[in-house]
Amino acid sequence: MKALPVDEVLVGDCRELLGRLPEGCIDLVFADPPYNLQLRSELRRPDRSRVDAVDDSWDRFGSFAEYDAFTREWLSACRRVLKPTGTLWVIGTYHNIYRVGSILQDLGYWILNDIVWIKTNPMPNFRGVRFTNAHETLLWAQKERGATYTFHHHAMRALNEELQMRSDWHLPVCTGRERLRVRGEKAHPTQKPEALLYRVILASSNPGDVVLDPFFGTGTTGAAAKRLHRHWIGLEREAAYAQLAAKRVEAATPLLLEEEDLAIPEPRRAQRIPFGSLIELGLLEPGARLYLGQEGSAQARVLADGSLRWQDIRGSIHQVAQAARGAPANGWEVWFFEDPQDGVRKPIQLLREAARSMLSAPPPPEPD
Repeated sequence: MKALPVDEVLVGDCRELLGRLPEGCIDLVFADPPYNLQLRSELRRPDRSRVDAVDDSWDRFGSFAEYDAFTREWLSACRRVLKPTGTLWVIGTYHNIYRVGSILQDLGYWILNDIVWIKTNPMPNFRGVRFTNAHETLLWAQKERGATYTFHHHAMRALNEELQMRSDWHLPVCTGRERLRVRGEKAHPTQKPEALLYRVILASSNPGDVVLDPFFGTGTTGAAAKRLHRHWIGLEREAAYAQLAAKRVEAATPLLLEEEDLAIPEPRRAQRIPFGSLIELGLLEPGARLYLGQEGSAQARVLADGSLRWQDIRGSIHQVAQAARGAPANGWEVWFFEDPQDGVRKPIQLLREAARSMLSAPPPPEPD
């Protein structure tokens, strides 16, 4: 078994370096490949000043066929090193993302989402001959269709003020102190904002996972992964970029959180607890009153079989909540009980967690 070079920058062509890694060793890939912009001349502003565009040798390909062959090689190599449960993100523009998406599907990846990164501060189209290019597209794909994969839906909701995260992400481009510079010039023309990688890594990996970036650049992926307590592997062809990236990631500071606070709860995977279990375990007594909301006046009575009665309606905690509210409702989220210890109304969710702890606790040791 080949050793896994975690938390390192490896210098060289990603296609060759990926071949040195063990099969099925990577949890998550984030790739920001060359875009093949096909620039034929310098870009200039109306005042004739030069635009710092992507005109480096690593972004030049002789033809679409050459670019497609390159894309097929690195995507195939990434698929080999991904775990069966692994996923891959790739970002691009209209120049390349459609070709990349087609090749992804040809190789057996299954696309889960396309995300539009809407740049809140895009570079204008100085000549005024096209619309301003104000977005880039990210494709998120799993290695095997139907396999289990990591997605922290509730973490994304928490980031988004408890609203489901949409596929349009409004984030600024990398500017100011975050933008790495060498002698006053941009160190890398396509440095991505760390906020973008933070969201990607938080959404689709777990603490301790290995995140690989085959086009590491100045190390944004590594810095975000380190902050979030993930391992990382960076592959970078240009030695100057690799050196900058190594220094940047070394200076990054992991989030100061306890292990239990790093773990992201997934309610959908938690043990299912029927409401009737609260009665069987003695956490609620038949006849107890439940209140619709912490300050609500609507009251329902708990019945012996775990159903509720409100006015002339009898049903589950969800059915009765829907009738009382006049709208669909998750009963676990809207019913409150009065704690006999302090007289304060508290959500029945607390009783469900208590029941879950009681049911999962190990049995007491047998007496000698």
